[in-house]
Order: sequence, then C-alpha cells, then structure tokens
Amino acid sequence: MSLFKGTIELNGINVINKVERSGNPRSLFWPWAAGNVSLLALSYGSFFLGFGISFWQATWAAIIGVIASFILVGISSLAGKRANAPTMIISRAAFGVKGNVVPGLLSYLVFVGWETVLVSLATLATGTVFTRIGHVDPTLSKVLGFIVAAGLTILGGVLGLSVLMRIQKVLTIATLILTAGYMALTISKIDWTNISNLPAGNIQAFLGALIFGVTGIGLGWVNSAADYSRYLPRNSSSRAVIGWTVFGSSTFPIIMVIFGAMLAGSSKELSGAIAMDPVGALTTLLPTWYLIPFVVVAVLGLIGGAILDLYSSGLTLVSIGLPVKRYQAACLDGLIMTIGTIYLVWIAKDFLGPLQGFLITLGVPVAVWSAIFVADVILRQRDYVDAELFDARGRYGSWNFTSIGLLAIGSFIGFGFVTNTFASWLNWQGYLLFLIGGKDGAWAYSNIGILFALIIGFFGHIILGRARIRSQERY
Repeated sequence: MSLFKGTIELNGINVINKVERSGNPRSLFWPWAAGNVSLLALSYGSFFLGFGISFWQATWAAIIGVIASFILVGISSLAGKRANAPTMIISRAAFGVKGNVVPGLLSYLVFVGWETVLVSLATLATGTVFTRIGHVDPTLSKVLGFIVAAGLTILGGVLGLSVLMRIQKVLTIATLILTAGYMALTISKIDWTNISNLPAGNIQAFLGALIFGVTGIGLGWVNSAADYSRYLPRNSSSRAVIGWTVFGSSTFPIIMVIFGAMLAGSSKELSGAIAMDPVGALTTLLPTWYLIPFVVVAVLGLIGGAILDLYSSGLTLVSIGLPVKRYQAACLDGLIMTIGTIYLVWIAKDFLGPLQGFLITLGVPVAVWSAIFVADVILRQRDYVDAELFDARGRYGSWNFTSIGLLAIGSFIGFGFVTNTFASWLNWQGYLLFLIGGKDGAWAYSNIGILFALIIGFFGHIILGRARIRSQERY
C-alpha cells in the first residue's frame, strides 16, 4: 500500500460525521510518538543542565515536566472524542464562538513558530552532516536539507490526517531504530565522573528547568490534541484516550532528555556546540559511517513534529475566519514557515536564543489558555452540542468576556514573573519580579510566571466558569 494513497482530506473545521468515526484510542500512539521522538530531545538534556542543576535534578525535572504537560494534552484529546471537532473549534465553548478568535490567533502563532523551529533544525543538521561527509559547501548543504524537510512537511500537512497517520507510523519506527543506533554508538562517551561533579542547583533553578520542559516539550501540543482524536467514536474509552496520548508522547522524550543530559554533562564542548546547532552538534560524537543514518533520523524525527504543527495550523487558521479550505490554509502556512526558516538558518546569529525567547514569550498566554481549556473539559459532564459551536446565538454565546479577561490577567501576571533577555525588544518582561527579589534575584530565571499562568487559568475558570457551564448543560 502506498504511503500517500488516497485523496486530500476534505474535512476541515466541521464536526466529523458519525459514519466517518472509526478506530480506537491505540491509534493515537503513532502521531504523538512520531511528533516527540525527535533528536532535539537529546539536546534538551543540555538545555536542562544549562539552568545550573545536577544530572539527577535534570532527570526529575524532565520526568515531572514532560508527564505533567502531556496529561494536559491527554485531556485535550478527550475533548476531540467528545465533540469530534478540532481543538480550536471546541475552545469556542469556553471563549464564545467569536471570542475564540483571541486564543485562536495565539494558537496559530505557536504552530507556525514550532513548525519553523523544527524545519530550521532539520536544515541545520543536514548542512552539518553533508559538510562533514563530503566537504560540500555549507550553504548548498543547508539548501538541500531545507528542500527535503520543508517539502515533506508541507506534503504531509496538506494531504491531511489519513496520510499523516501513515507517515507518522513509519517515522516513529524508523526514528526509534536509528535513535537506538545513535545511543549505542555514543554511550561510551558518557563520563560519570564529570556527571557526578555537576553541582546541584537551588529550588529556583530546578523549577526553571522543570518549567522549560513543560513549555518546550508538552504544553505547545494542547491546542492541537483534539485534531487527532476527533475521528474516534464517542463511545471510545476516555481513560484509554488520555492514556495512549500520554504514553505515546512522553515515554521517548523522557528517555532521550535523560540520555542527552548524560552526554552534555560529560562534555562542556558539546554543551556549547548544542547552543549553536542543537541537532547538528550531536554528530561530533559519531563515526563518519553513521552520519548518513544520523541525518535520516534527525530529519525524520523533526519532520514528524513539523507535520503535526502544519496540519493543525491550517485548521486553526480556518477556525478564526480565513475563508479557505483546510489544505489551502496549510499551503499558506508552508509559505510562512519557509520565510521563518530562512531567517533562523541564514540570518539569526544563534539558534538557542530565538528558541528560548519564543518559548517563554508565547508560553505565558499558552499556559493560561491551556489551563482554561483543560478546566472547561473537566467541568463539562455532557458532550458538546455540535451545531452550536458554530452559532454565535447558541448556548455558547458570541463572546465570553470572563474567559478572555482571565486570559488577559493570567498573561499580565505571567509576563511579570518571567525574564527574557534573548532579544532587546523582550526586556519589558519581568516587571513584577521586584516582589520576589528583582531581575537579579534568585527567582529571576526560574520563569515561575508560567506556573502562575497555569494556576490562574485553571482555578480561575473552575471558580468563574462553573455556573456558566451548568447553565449551558441545563437545556
């Protein structure tokens, strides 16, 4: 059977018809595993240690942060089964049919940002490998890598879910096999003496690493989770939907972050190189004969996540009102992704700075929205009323200013308690840190504002949204 057999998916933001709902929760394992098995997770081990913590602190930060964030993704997947609609359509129940344009625009920026980051990483990694193998011109190597990475990402995102699920299954198996090969070849580079000598960080540093794991690995998927569960029958096991989502998405990243921390903790030179080229730097530990398999696994792993982002960004763009088909929106997103990749690869002076600045800045409002959405799903005892998710005069209303206000308040407080020194135009953040020691204090780089944003969004909606939801479900 051809990997690309079938036509372009014609379903967009509509509710999936009952006759088209099929499969079981186990099918969710493949897209979530493929989207999170990227070699970038190995580089995250270095990023975690960069907070000034020990290897064991990094290990626990990875375990707690990854699982906690993907539990939120699992609950979001549950909403897809209960509504058979994309995430950013279901979000209308919490923000209003028209009011949801606010988190919709935010969600779109997250998708486009991440797909650009992932394709940029694939481009940089390909350039590094080709240059080392055949002394190919670095610019030409990057161009070749970009064509492959961007082409496959756009193809998968445009063709739709049926093709996407086939691609993701192949990507997962291939990436796992080749990643195991990478680990086998580099395990001898681990120096337990150097790792044991890493000093332990304080609680603020540990929380900073944990929060970075939440925002950088799992949180950005909450706004797309229902997109991949919306084809499931409504009688599917809710526990299984959450379980397979969490299992598929968190198992491999945790293992890879821990292994990456071992490698980075063994070599300061490797840690420094990762900051400039997060995936390509990993090639310095490999024998030449494994470089081609390495670039294959690097590109395939990154593309797995980029395809999910491009697919969901197209759905989100249509959900906020762009009058085009889903696949047309995906093509537009591909163009934007191309422009962004060109900037990150050929113009930006380093990679880690833009990445962390992006994660922190968008991570705050995304955290508030995610918490509101998850709380809304938990509070609802009945399935969503399909037609009224598209009717501003229906029970979900046009604008829910309570939720929008909560998003604004949570973002204001969250931004006040994070620091972002990765670009001069982001220095305005951290304006409330004077309450806990200032921008030079112990809490300055913990990014605790993300945690505040999650708490405000979740408990704020539990308190303020309960009565509205009960009223909606009364008739």
